[in-house]
Amino acid sequence: MTLDRLLESQSYVLMEAAINETLRRRKDVDLHPRLSNALMIYDEPGRNVLSSIYRGYISVAECADVPILMCAPTWRANRERVEEAGIDRNVNRDAVLFMKELRQCHGHWSDNILVGGLMGCRNDCYKPDEGLSTEEARFFHAWQVEKLARAGVDFIMAATLPSLSEALGMAHALSKTDKPYLISFVINRHGQVLDGSPLDMACDAIDSSCQHPPLGFMVNCAHPSFLIPHEQKKTLFNRLIGYQANASSLDHSELDNAETLKVDDVSQWGDSMISLNRRYGVKILGGCCGTGRQHLQYIVDRINI
Repeated sequence: MTLDRLLESQSYVLMEAAINETLRRRKDVDLHPRLSNALMIYDEPGRNVLSSIYRGYISVAECADVPILMCAPTWRANRERVEEAGIDRNVNRDAVLFMKELRQCHGHWSDNILVGGLMGCRNDCYKPDEGLSTEEARFFHAWQVEKLARAGVDFIMAATLPSLSEALGMAHALSKTDKPYLISFVINRHGQVLDGSPLDMACDAIDSSCQHPPLGFMVNCAHPSFLIPHEQKKTLFNRLIGYQANASSLDHSELDNAETLKVDDVSQWGDSMISLNRRYGVKILGGCCGTGRQHLQYIVDRINI
């Protein structure tokens, strides 16, 4: 099933919870300094660790019979970083194949798992002043867009974006493919993109400049309380279709420098996510930093109560 048809037919869809942040906290995993978790697919221990995390999230969805979106570990696999690492393999394609093989393990239920290609900004996702200009971003990200599209993903997600200019350039590159795609911003606790752009303005700017606009917009790497939905323009929720939320309501700077995992009460997190779905029609519900299976489980256990 395609992503657009899935969203039309379901009252909500799950998305994976934390992957990279979970790995970063493990003592038995060494993430690549430039490519993060992308190269873990090339050795058996790495594949086993990744598979265990992904399968945990899929099992929550399968037991509840709720479709789930899973992204390949390609967040940092842009051309610049792949070449700096001296990797001559097609990392993006191989990561997507890894996810497709994982999906096949779920037999007849595998149709409920959509595999996405994941992209991130060039620089620090918490520093909007390091964001690329629109034209720089279109050129810089085109290589990875082409790699993911050719790998046969079900959708592409440009995530953890702190600036409108770079998001706009990524959307221009993504709009050249025939793949549905999502643009996901990092927001501050005032419900704005980190560069200060109002969310509705950012979405409108991208929609109006792309011949093939995004399927929808998301927020990730921010606690659900940051959105302040009752203060947003109502029209925003015609286009804001998903939220991958941090488990903690601390600011990004505090979380990024924290030596220990910061997590608020799961029920507060989950109730806020369920409210986004019930009151504002946000359909894609997932987790980011600090979240795990228990967060997705809370949603499926209580969203229909």
